[in-house]
Amino acid sequence: MGIFTKNKETEKETKKKSGKEVSKTETKNTDSENLLGSPKNFSNVISKPKITEKTAINADFANAYTFKVSPDATKKDVVDAVEKIYKVVPKKVNMCKIPRKAVGIRRGKGFKGGGKKAIVYLKKGDKIEFV
Repeated sequence: MGIFTKNKETEKETKKKSGKEVSKTETKNTDSENLLGSPKNFSNVISKPKITEKTAINADFANAYTFKVSPDATKKDVVDAVEKIYKVVPKKVNMCKIPRKAVGIRRGKGFKGGGKKAIVYLKKGDKIEFV
């Protein structure tokens, strides 16, 4: 069935005419793309800051800010997101997994969702303002 086969010579000619040849290295993910292949959206990496009494004390004395991040975020992703969103350069980043917790609700049993948090340390003069 020669109808359904493609002529390899015509494919090469059309690539030469268009002037663009797609190589396998161009289709790989670059540093500006996440594992899913789409460009990074930094608002998805850092969902919101964790504001508690303990984190407020850390922000004052240790210049450390705590954020709730997506479960598949890495330290490099968090550093890039803080640089782009808050325009400060982090000195150090620590990541912690938060386990889910069993809770009792009326007659049933449920779970509070866990997650992941990042503690971002800044230089002495830098600050992040939460409004």
